[in-house]
Amino acid sequence: MSNALEVQNLSKSYMDFTLKSVSFTLPAGYIMGFVGQNGAGKTTTIRCILNMATREAGEIKIFGLDNRRDELAVKQELAAVFDEIFFVDVWRIREVEKAVKGFYSKWDSDQYNDYLKKFELPPEKRVKELSRGMKMKLMLAVAMSHGAKLLILDEPTSGLDPVARDELLDILRDYISDGEKSVFFSTHITSDLERIADFITLIDRGRIFYTGTKDGLLEHFCIVKGGAADLTDELKSKFIGLSVAHTGFTGMLPVSEAKQLPSGVVAEQPEIDEILVFISKGAARHE
Repeated sequence: MSNALEVQNLSKSYMDFTLKSVSFTLPAGYIMGFVGQNGAGKTTTIRCILNMATREAGEIKIFGLDNRRDELAVKQELAAVFDEIFFVDVWRIREVEKAVKGFYSKWDSDQYNDYLKKFELPPEKRVKELSRGMKMKLMLAVAMSHGAKLLILDEPTSGLDPVARDELLDILRDYISDGEKSVFFSTHITSDLERIADFITLIDRGRIFYTGTKDGLLEHFCIVKGGAADLTDELKSKFIGLSVAHTGFTGMLPVSEAKQLPSGVVAEQPEIDEILVFISKGAARHE
C-alpha cells in the first residue's frame, strides 16, 4: 500500500511551544482525522506539511516526495482548505478560476465548472455574497480541480450548519472513492470524524498520543464509572484523566488496565470527544 503522507520525527519549536518527534502515516485512499485540544500542535503540524513553517528536524513526504526539496512537484499533488476563504470579496465565482488556474499544471476547467454545477454555485455571484457553506464549497471546487491527490483540511466544518456539514462529508467520501486520493482532516467536531474517518491521529501538547485506525482508538480505551468506595489508590494511578465527586468517579483507562476492575465498576467504550476530554484532564498519562 502506498502512502499519501508520511511524517517522521517532526520537530518545531517556538518560544512557548514545541512539536516533539511527531510521526504518523496516512495510506493512499483513506481519510485521517487529526484531533487535539487548542494549542496541541495541529496547525503547526499542518503549516510544516505545507512548508509554511520550517521544520527543525524530521522528514515529511507526500506520495514519496520530500515536501521541501520537491516543493513545486508536491504542491501540484495536494490542495489545502482552511476555515477562512482567501479569495477577494468582489471577485465573481467565474473570476476565481482565472486567478488560480495559472498556478497548476493540471488545472481542469471542465471539472471546475462541473463542480460549480454540482455544488450549485452561480458563476456570476460575488464571493462576498456567499454563505459560509457556499464559500467552503467554492474552496473545495478549486482544491479538487487540479488533480490534487491529497486534500488537507484545517477546521473546514467550523461554523457550518448541520446540513452544510453533511454535504461536506458527502463530498469527501466521493473524493476518495477512486482509492487513489486521500484526506487529512483537522477538526474540533469529532462527530464528523466518527462518521467518515478511517484513521485518527491524536496530538496532545506537541506529542502524538495515538495514531492508527479509528476503531483501534475506540477499542484501546474505556470509560470507567464507579462509586467512591471503588476508587482505590492503585486504580487511581492507572487513570488517564479522572473526575471525582462525592457520589463516585469517572475516568479513562487503557483496556489492558481494565481487566480486573471491582465488581461494581462499569466500563464503556468511549467516543472520540470523551477521549480528548480525559486526556486534557491529565491526571495520569498513558504513553
